[in-house]
Amino acid sequence: MVSNPFKPTAGASPPLLIGRQGVVESFVEGLEDGPGAPGRLSLCTGPRGIGKTVMLSELGRQARERGWVVVDETATEGLLERLQREFRAQTKTLDAAPRRGRSLTGLTVTGLGGVTLARPGPQEDAELRELWNALLDVVEGHGTGVLVTVDEVHRGAAAELRALAATYQHLIREDRDVALVVAGLPSGVESLLNDDVLTFLRRAERHTLADVALPEVRTALRSTISESGREINDDALDLATEATGGYPFMIQLVGYHVWRKAEDDVIHLDAAADGVDAARVRLGNTVHEANLQALSDVDRTYLIAMAQDDGPSRTKAIAERLGVGIGYGNVYRARLIAAGVIAARGHGRVDFTVPYLREYLREHAAGQELGERLARE
Repeated sequence: MVSNPFKPTAGASPPLLIGRQGVVESFVEGLEDGPGAPGRLSLCTGPRGIGKTVMLSELGRQARERGWVVVDETATEGLLERLQREFRAQTKTLDAAPRRGRSLTGLTVTGLGGVTLARPGPQEDAELRELWNALLDVVEGHGTGVLVTVDEVHRGAAAELRALAATYQHLIREDRDVALVVAGLPSGVESLLNDDVLTFLRRAERHTLADVALPEVRTALRSTISESGREINDDALDLATEATGGYPFMIQLVGYHVWRKAEDDVIHLDAAADGVDAARVRLGNTVHEANLQALSDVDRTYLIAMAQDDGPSRTKAIAERLGVGIGYGNVYRARLIAAGVIAARGHGRVDFTVPYLREYLREHAAGQELGERLARE
């Protein structure tokens, strides 16, 4: 039995990375252009499911292929301690002298070539800067460097991110081969950009990840299915493509469930329809539920008011449904845009950024409860 080629799991690398070539090229150019190149400091943002973690994984893969040491982290409590441990461990692995003060020559490390070292390792209680420098001492002589990626950055991690930023800036001033890529939801990123110490992120190559063009989705779905041993009818492919909305996580969900529903080597329209239905349910349970839980009651009520429309909503109409002034409504509009849940669609209009959120709000029990409360108010 041929295994399913689609990977609808958070952070899993899809079989094809579509619509992101520009981001990858900018980063690779930065690695090739040397210390201080713009692409070496990058910031990826966008709503949940848009592919931020996948992008970090791909950039890390590109760096590893070029011999770089890559440390992947998430902006949770203890970030600096984990980075220190990893820098220490990587240095000890590469600089494998059995005890301090002894020299070791000719150590071969995958991707680095021959390494000749005659230097004690860093102290166990060394701070982040010393540990990062020690690791750089090992790798820089062989034309590579150290990339750190940090996912899910947010205001709550600002203190540790400030320390990381200060260290990174110091290493840049020393002309060291370092790169830093961070990713987060729009609301978390915006709060960090306003931080006095983290303003250096404003100089980062900023990549706002968006939906993938449907023609690219169609090509990717067909090629992935074909290369994995099956074919898909044109009408089934059209349905599957349209159902994704160009949303990267939905591309994987649709592909995965359409593949599962197929009973032979050709995917027909019935299998595609069943797969799309299953993908929509899964999208609601994973992305929509998480998005709504992160919002306040008033934010969710604003979304319920939007869900009454079949397309982009007029902000004036939303305020009227809520029984509030336009200015008051715009406060929550701005918050939801910052959170990446909705986006402006021309003057005085907004729409949902994630496919099927409107339908989820209409159908889901939590949405019905909020709708009833909205009606009472």
